[in-house]
Amino acid sequence: MESGGDVIAELVADHRELEDLFSQIELQPVDHPRRRVLADRLTAELVRHTVAEELHLYPAVRKHVPHGAAMADKELADHARAERMLKALEDLSVNDPRFNDTIAKLKFDVASHVREEEHELFPKLAATLPPETLDELGRLVRRARETAPTRPHPLLPNTPPTNRLLIPGAGLVDRVRDLLRATPSS
Repeated sequence: MESGGDVIAELVADHRELEDLFSQIELQPVDHPRRRVLADRLTAELVRHTVAEELHLYPAVRKHVPHGAAMADKELADHARAERMLKALEDLSVNDPRFNDTIAKLKFDVASHVREEEHELFPKLAATLPPETLDELGRLVRRARETAPTRPHPLLPNTPPTNRLLIPGAGLVDRVRDLLRATPSS
């Protein structure tokens, strides 16, 4: 996921990529192994996206948007629910009926979350912050995605300051695990 715009453009581009991944999963036959590959990619992208929002978007919303704390809390609760589903999905085979049920529920929840952000939260943020601040938040979101975890960690905190301390370490561990998983055994 790479756009190069302000925070809203960055996150909207993420949303479109997530929608595309859900569509790609749905296009595969129900028990096809490619569904697992796509679900793992969806998981990595969704985790990186949510971490970037938790680190930079929601603190800005709390600080600058009227009634922003309540909005941010609701979005964080959505993230926690999605992360629990991603964690459950991690251990499911494509042959397990719960795999398809979990993907369907996750898609529904993510679509609802995206609608709320794009139709309510983003316009309010754009109305309260100058373009240069939105651009700086976009840069921070891009950087956060680079170091964010690629797997769900539902027990990690999702609010500052603790998440700022623990997320980079979890991201490093995940990237090492991903690298080892991709390296063929000798």
